[in-house]
Amino acid sequence: MDDRLITVDSLPEEDLMELSLRPRYLKEYIGQIKAKENLKVFVQAAVQRHEALDHVLLYGPPGLGKTTLAHILANELGVNLRMTSGPAIERAGDLAALLTNLGAYDVFFIDEIHRLNRAVEEVLYSAMEDYALDIVVGKGPSARSIRIDLQPFTLIGATTRFGFLSPPLRDRFGVISRMEYYTHQELEQVVTRSATILQVDIDSEGAKEIARRSRGTPRIANRLLKRIRDFAQVHGNGIITKELADYALDMLEVDDMGFDRIDRMYLLSAIQNYGGGPVGVETLAASIQEETETLEDVIEPYLMQIGFVQRTPRGRIISSAAYQFLGIPEKAKNGEPIEDNPQTKLLS
Repeated sequence: MDDRLITVDSLPEEDLMELSLRPRYLKEYIGQIKAKENLKVFVQAAVQRHEALDHVLLYGPPGLGKTTLAHILANELGVNLRMTSGPAIERAGDLAALLTNLGAYDVFFIDEIHRLNRAVEEVLYSAMEDYALDIVVGKGPSARSIRIDLQPFTLIGATTRFGFLSPPLRDRFGVISRMEYYTHQELEQVVTRSATILQVDIDSEGAKEIARRSRGTPRIANRLLKRIRDFAQVHGNGIITKELADYALDMLEVDDMGFDRIDRMYLLSAIQNYGGGPVGVETLAASIQEETETLEDVIEPYLMQIGFVQRTPRGRIISSAAYQFLGIPEKAKNGEPIEDNPQTKLLS
């Protein structure tokens, strides 16, 4: 999975690129219209009252701009941003060190907040509610509790697994926003804006082609733009047109739906080996030699979003739309052999 071009995870070499392409204010931020408009109101109200913004929870699939939105909120509030991730905070002392260094009304961003240690999470409760830390010092009869007052701050949590958050933590967020997949039109705007920043010539049809194959995810759209820029430089005249984008994406094995080999293996395995389902995710993971968590977090969300896969209590079921896209007759559902099809060769 590490070499997937369309992975939604940020790659190490992309950190500088993402930083340069990241919008700084809400007016520059494309997409997530409902969340953006609501947050704009909340930010303005907090600034006018000279208070800390309510704690914000952003959840949804990776690559949709949760980290970017945290940076934007800090800029809109005119305060500093301190970033960390759930797995990085191992002990309550680590959390205390981070929180005591925050200035008044600063933004504290925790990525993958669902992976916080439970002991750390309990310490966070009082920090969120009372702007104070209750730390136990010592052990046994000599143990005592010390309360440390904190500056008012805003916690922004980001998670791809909303259901994994404990109810006490979830209830302490005043603002909860779900990040939605982007439309093709919104992604076209993202590609056009990024091309301008990267000083890449691209026409509207080229931007549409990239947007159409980006799986509704800005991070993937920017990654594809960067790779196609190389093809335009070497095989073209430096301008990304629809024809050049189509050629480059075919060479990169990204099809019309934004699928790569792993996505097609998932669908074809379920159809060819299990008659289209229902089939358990563990069984599918074993059949294509991937981790169950990879299927649940990376492969399935987009397939479910476009209606190719249904998740039921009995297992995963492949929809008629997937059969049609793959060019496989639905009689394969009844156990009849799949006719010779170029897509099935991916399983061999």
